[in-house]
Formats: sequence, structure tokens, C-alpha cells
Amino acid sequence: MAKINWYPGHMAKTRRQLEEQVRRVDLVIELCDARLPHSSRNPDLDRIIGGKKRVLFLNKADLADEGVSRQWLRLFREAGTEAALIQAKTFRPKDVLGLLEAQTREAVERSAAKGVRRTVRMMVVGVPNVGKSTFINRMHGGAIARTGDQPGVTKANQWVKITDWLEMLDTPGMLWPRLDDQLAARRLCYLGTVKDDVLDLEELTMSLLDDLAEAVPGRVAERFHVPDTTLRGEDLMEAVCRGRGFLIRGGECDWDRCCSVVLDEFRGGKLGRITLEKPGEKKDGTEEQRGTDAGAPEL
Repeated sequence: MAKINWYPGHMAKTRRQLEEQVRRVDLVIELCDARLPHSSRNPDLDRIIGGKKRVLFLNKADLADEGVSRQWLRLFREAGTEAALIQAKTFRPKDVLGLLEAQTREAVERSAAKGVRRTVRMMVVGVPNVGKSTFINRMHGGAIARTGDQPGVTKANQWVKITDWLEMLDTPGMLWPRLDDQLAARRLCYLGTVKDDVLDLEELTMSLLDDLAEAVPGRVAERFHVPDTTLRGEDLMEAVCRGRGFLIRGGECDWDRCCSVVLDEFRGGKLGRITLEKPGEKKDGTEEQRGTDAGAPEL
């Protein structure tokens, strides 16, 4: 597959703005996609936010494997990062507020001791199309931040008042200039993090089908009517076309329709709850075994 490297000019501007504004916030709220808890996190954030307090929300938890999500939560918490599972469209704002209050209580109490009642400011960050604006709208209680199914809807920073004491900064999605890990880059494309119109969708769909055939072969066989679970590459994609009837005159495969349907159905969760990355996963596809944390909540 052709090398993926998508870094529009507004992302460089976003990076500069984040570096300037992070000094003015009390807490950084990072959203990643629960289906890709490693690849959907920008590695540049650690340097940008420095020692600033951070809460990590694994969004779209309803589309991810519940057991694997709990393993990720355990890993993040062991590393010292406060983390929780959410569904940005349906979570209860009061539950999230409780967590955020706990993270900023010390700063608020220090100000109160000096007789100052301060407004707490938080920055919401994440890769494109991860649900930042949807999260802020849910916290606000109405549509105030623009949302959309394509990356790049939010073009500029926007402060949103959540309560009398809390404001949140909605930021544009930001990738990193060099996507050196091309497996991670492809998987981000599966989720719609990079605009489809800059990609070779046939190659992307073929790669997605191969990933799914390794992770959940039974669901691929059932959803796309492909009984042979050993097929890969173009053979698998052709079998999907014939199994689902994506054909044009003469019995030829309708590749465009196949790409559109496969990507839409994966992104919409129609193949069930799937996580493409597991804690401890190695480059060769093997993984270290970890236990699950059954007590991990979903907000």
C-alpha cells in the first residue's frame, strides 16, 4: 500500500496554538478511539503538554471489545494516567464532571485559600474524527461545537462554557508530521481519521479485510458471506464482492461499492465490537497475555 502521510497546513497551526494555550489550562482532556487505543493517540502530545495533568477518555467504547478495553484501562492506570471508557453521544455529563472535579480540586482549593474563586479551564485534544466536538456538545447540553463524520470539521479553537466554574477549549484534530508506523497509519484510515479522498480506497479496504480476517474471521465469514476464512488480499476482496453481490454487468466486481460498504460497516460497528490493538501486541502479531480489570467502569 502507498505510504500514508496526511498533514494539512491547519494542523501545523493547531500544533502551535496548542503549545501556546496549554500553559493557560488546568487540565488536558485527551480522547482516543477505543478500537485503536495506541495508534489513535498523538505521540507528540507528551512533549506539548509537558507535566500538565491529563485525563484520557477511550471514546466509542460501544464499538470496541469490552474485555480488551478493560485491559487497556488497566495498562494506562498502571502507567499513572487517569482513564475511562465513554460513548461521546450518550455518556452522563455528571459522571464525567465528577472525575474532572477530582482532577482539578487541588488547584481550585489553592485559589480558594487565597480568596479567589477561579474558572477552571480544560483543553480537549485528540486526532481528527475522534469525537472531541461531540464530547463538548454533550457536556454543554446542546449543539455548540460543529461536528461531522469526516475529519477536519473543527478548523479553529473554540472556548465553550460548560458550567459556572468550567470552560472547555475545543481544538482541531491533530496528527503528527511523519506517520512512520504505517500499520498504525492504515488503521487510523480505517476509522476515517484521514480523509478518504486522499487515499487509495481499494488498497485500504483490502488491508482492512485482511486485518478483520485475522482478528474476527467468523464475523467476516458471516457478514460478507465468505466461508473460506483463509483468503487474503485481492482474493478475499473478490470473495466479499461475490458474497454480498457487489457486481456490475458481466459479473465483474464493483470495487467502488465494496470499498464504500466495507468501510462504512466497520466504522458503524455492524461487524460487532472489535478492537484492532491489544496491550502488549508485538510487530509480528503476537501478544503478551494480560488479565482483565472487571471493575473498570464505562461513563
